[in-house]
Amino acid sequence: MRRHDLLTVDPIVWEAMLGRHPALRDLPLLADWSRHGWPVIVRRRMAGDALGSVPAALPLPPEHGKRRLAFSFPDSLGLLPLAPVSVSDAALTAPDAWQAVIAGLVELGETVGVSPRVFGSLLWQHLTGLSYLTMRSDLDLLWSGADRTRVETLVAGLLRLDRDSPIRIDGELELPDGSAFNWREFADSRDCSSMLLKTMDGVETRAIAGLFQGCASS
Repeated sequence: MRRHDLLTVDPIVWEAMLGRHPALRDLPLLADWSRHGWPVIVRRRMAGDALGSVPAALPLPPEHGKRRLAFSFPDSLGLLPLAPVSVSDAALTAPDAWQAVIAGLVELGETVGVSPRVFGSLLWQHLTGLSYLTMRSDLDLLWSGADRTRVETLVAGLLRLDRDSPIRIDGELELPDGSAFNWREFADSRDCSSMLLKTMDGVETRAIAGLFQGCASS
């Protein structure tokens, strides 16, 4: 499993998880979360996560405090993978003001051969029907399969679209091994002798000089 993977949880497994994390039981929406068929998202491991467990999370909507809740399952039994949600699919849920920039992102994805998937507020509103989006929401995207032949075109396209976008385009570029870095940090620094990468096991600084054209001489 990788960060941002979506999982649906069998109600019996969900109830057992609430029993292990009693502080979650009385929070809004949590008791019936699994019975609604709403998913959880795989997160990176933290201190206290048992070896072999599946670390997961979900955010509550802003009206319930927008709390980010972390928990885990002892194994993968009762957890079913859910297909990623592409930005074109999530466009059905996005506000009208977002549609032009989403169309541009879809076109950019076709150009580089990578279809961006969504996470963040748009993802959760699309999957649950609950009100996650606000006037301050970003558009969070994950671009999987980032490599030297794609990243320059991709980052240049994101910068161009972001300049004219009514919303902030945020998100990560995911490398083949599942680690990922923030595309804005890459675009702002262009000093890639090392980059801060998020992995399933935490955050690490890794030398990636030579992986991307912009880093070839670093």
